[in-house]
Amino acid sequence: MSELSGTSSTIEAVLQGGPATLPPERRSVRITGTQHVVKVQHYGGYEHFVRSDRGDQTGGSGAAAPIVFRWVGRTRIAE
Repeated sequence: MSELSGTSSTIEAVLQGGPATLPPERRSVRITGTQHVVKVQHYGGYEHFVRSDRGDQTGGSGAAAPIVFRWVGRTRIAE
C-alpha cells in the first residue's frame, strides 16, 4: 500500500532495501511523478522508502526506467 492521492498520472517505481520479508510483488508500485516518499504497510508497521537521487533514469531504449526508492527505516503502528 503506497500512499497516493487520487491522481491519474502515475509512473512506475521500484522499492530497494528494507526487510527480506517484503515480497517482490510489493516492491513495484505506481506513484505520482512528484512523489518523494513511499510508505508500505508490512507486519504491524510501515516501511519507509525515499526517492533515490539518480538524475535522468531512462533505459537504453529511451523509455523511462522505473524510479528507484531506497529504504530508510520502519515505524510501528500505534495501538
